[in-house]
Amino acid sequence: YSTLDQVPQLEHYASTLPRQQARSRPSLGTLRTLFTLTYPFSGLPVTDSGNVESEVLKEKAPVRFGWVVGVQMRCMLNIWGVILFLRLSWITSQAGILLTCLIVLMSVTVTISTALSISATATNGRIKSGGTYFMISRSLGPEVGAPIGLIFSFANALACALNTVGFAEVVRDLMQDDFGSVIIDPVNTVRIVGVITVTVLLLISLAGMEWESKAQILFFVALLVSFAGYLVGTFIPQTTAKQAQGIFGYRMFDTKMQNLTGFNWRGADGDFFRMFSIFFPATTGILSGVNICGDLKDPATSIPKGTLHAIFWTTISYLVIPLTVGACVIRDASGNVNDTLTANSTGTCVGMGCNLGWNFTECTLSQSCQYGLANNLKVLFSQVAKVSAPKIFQCLCRDNIYPYIGFFGKGYGKNDEPLRAYILCYVIAVAFILIAELNTIAALISNFFLCAYGLINFSCFHASITNSPGWRPSFHYYSKWSALYGAVISALLMFLFTWWAALVTFGIIFFLLGYLHYTKPKINWGSSVQAGTYNMALSSSVSLSGVEDHVKNFRPQCLVLTGPPNQRPALVDFVGSFTEHISLMICGDIIMEQERQTRPHDATDSMVKWMKKRKVCSFYTPFTAESLRVGARHLLQASGLGKLKPNTLVLGFKSNWRETAPESTVDYINTIYDTFDHNYSLCILRMMDGLDIYSHYEFEVNHGFESDEYAENDHKEHSEMKSGEHLTVQVYMLLGHLEDISDKDDSDQTRTVFQSDQGKKTIDIYWIADDGGLTLLVPYLLTRRKRWNSCKVRVFIVGDEQNMDERLKEMIALLKRFRLDFNDVIVMTDSEKRPHSKNLSRFVDNVAPFRLNDEQQDGISVEELRQSVPWKISDKQFEAFRLKSERKVRLNEIIRRNSQQAALVLVGCDPLMYTFA
Repeated sequence: YSTLDQVPQLEHYASTLPRQQARSRPSLGTLRTLFTLTYPFSGLPVTDSGNVESEVLKEKAPVRFGWVVGVQMRCMLNIWGVILFLRLSWITSQAGILLTCLIVLMSVTVTISTALSISATATNGRIKSGGTYFMISRSLGPEVGAPIGLIFSFANALACALNTVGFAEVVRDLMQDDFGSVIIDPVNTVRIVGVITVTVLLLISLAGMEWESKAQILFFVALLVSFAGYLVGTFIPQTTAKQAQGIFGYRMFDTKMQNLTGFNWRGADGDFFRMFSIFFPATTGILSGVNICGDLKDPATSIPKGTLHAIFWTTISYLVIPLTVGACVIRDASGNVNDTLTANSTGTCVGMGCNLGWNFTECTLSQSCQYGLANNLKVLFSQVAKVSAPKIFQCLCRDNIYPYIGFFGKGYGKNDEPLRAYILCYVIAVAFILIAELNTIAALISNFFLCAYGLINFSCFHASITNSPGWRPSFHYYSKWSALYGAVISALLMFLFTWWAALVTFGIIFFLLGYLHYTKPKINWGSSVQAGTYNMALSSSVSLSGVEDHVKNFRPQCLVLTGPPNQRPALVDFVGSFTEHISLMICGDIIMEQERQTRPHDATDSMVKWMKKRKVCSFYTPFTAESLRVGARHLLQASGLGKLKPNTLVLGFKSNWRETAPESTVDYINTIYDTFDHNYSLCILRMMDGLDIYSHYEFEVNHGFESDEYAENDHKEHSEMKSGEHLTVQVYMLLGHLEDISDKDDSDQTRTVFQSDQGKKTIDIYWIADDGGLTLLVPYLLTRRKRWNSCKVRVFIVGDEQNMDERLKEMIALLKRFRLDFNDVIVMTDSEKRPHSKNLSRFVDNVAPFRLNDEQQDGISVEELRQSVPWKISDKQFEAFRLKSERKVRLNEIIRRNSQQAALVLVGCDPLMYTFA
């Protein structure tokens, strides 16, 4: 028994499986034709699936880590680094125990909020290799994620340099103090030892993640032993030599309240926020586990569990160090065993050593003491940063967002090791090791990591407030407000630490963001920015629905019956010229029922991509109907959303009305009547050679009105706008032909005359009827565009010689009242003249096939004649409109005479009305 229903499978909801081809879910059309297909649906042939699986099993599985080794241990190793053993005691000597603990706790608040945000993001779906960059880019999009990916990769490379420089300082001091080596140049010694050390670390990294994980276990054990040795050492009674170095143990705890509450800022680094900035890199290790998420067995479980455990235990250690070292060591000591306090020198003794029988006054006052609280254990670990940076950078390179970096994305071996990225990280680390100044490197790193922390928190906050259905993290112990706090405090601390470095960091980010905004990478990761944009659009549309219409806010919102937009680029370009960034434009495509089955399934996406590539700000709305009029009527009623609803219909002129079937012309005319019935304005655009770029295709403006093939040579291109609410305009276009006609391809961008500069031609307005002002509004909007702003606008009005001056003054005053800079007004005094007989005869001949000629047929009523030809007009109707028709013929003569060289001609006309016999 085999059911026809598809059982839900994970493979249908994932893009790919490891080392396999993409598998796709069956489409709705596929399911409806299930009996003609092979079961099951898969991107892989069923007969070959067994071979593929066997090949996958034959390959050795890559190394995967659990939450202890992969996350907790790695984070603790990176946190317990150079700052803990080389700078925390020094910070305590300057800030005191309480302020040092405050610095630790303030740092932890940032890391805790960031860890919670990381945990929420990491458990909201599957995460791959790339760590922090992967999560930010998939949450906020490539525009934000890619700059942070570069900066964060660079920051991790700097962290490697930081730890290596600290290690080199320890080796130098051991060589000088314990082994008696002569150090001629201490700075160059640090550089030499640092380069040698980072080279060894590079070799370990190149050996692969398996060797690196074994090495980190050994380092972790050594680190625990050293930390335990330090704690035990605080309880051991100190020798005279140790006391001379300022180490007295807990016996002086009650006499050293200065270390508890007092601070003693010294040197250029002597202030609270400088100490904060130097300490903060010690907390950046919380991202070490996230950065190798692609090498974890279960990232969704390992990252929250391992990261939070690491923060807890390292926070305890960071609080224990200031408390113990501040209780056992004084600030200043000379190291000279002869500096004991004599009985007669008590009054002149300065410092905490006076109460302990030691006199370090001389070196304290001259600040030349070589021992004291600033010296302590010297151990660090820099291997983790050496692995994190290349892993992040490899993911960024593979996304192909920035050019010329794809070379570093190649992976090697079963673990896909980024060997090329390792080399790049090595070069960057060596460059900063040559600085050989620990405090300078630490301050730079703080800004980079704070920037990453801020964006991690903001991405979590943004995903939470957008209420996207796709935001469903399985880690529930987070708050959007804690994420917001982490984002704000991170940005604030960047400027409090080093304001110029913060400005440089933001400058780099905005530069990279601007580059991506310009290039617009074709990437869609379903980011929260998209969800936020949807929410804003929805909220704005709903709020706009409650706003009453006002004439000041009127905009020509156009429903354009284009059919496939790429078949009528001229129509799309013309409407886009006055609606772009101003008002709504919808390209309507009426599809006949018989064409629906043969229509490509991705036709809508193709049209949207075509308009986007052409930079047309428009929506595309296909609609299936049994007839053109029905489809147009439904679009008139259903298009738009709330106040974002069209008020103007734009379609093409039906040039083949003489040859086409009368029913098609009736359909066209009835569509115009339907437009007025729905209180729409109407624009009919005509070009000399039609609107279609392929004359052999049977496409008209709405994909059913037949092709615009015929136009007499003495006819000029024109368009008509009409409205049932006195918003009427007719546009005559003298614009020439389409250029660069090429093959039928959705990606083809045929150039039209509307994309060219119109120069210093004229835009002629024939305002012969009061249509509400749309005749003036359209050319005003056009002249705001660069291609049209050099054109001169001329306004033609009807008048006679007796009142010509008065009509001219009235129109100029009206245009000024409308705040329109149209000063060239021309009064047509000959508009009432009878047209030339030749033109009038041609009009009568054109109308003749559409007349009933009922008066010539005795005994037959109009109703009987119309039973077979309901679209014809009676003689009574023809006579009723004779004078008006003659005026239109005369107007055509005037337009031909005055506007031969015009770029655009607009003519206002009265709305069409039904007439009866």
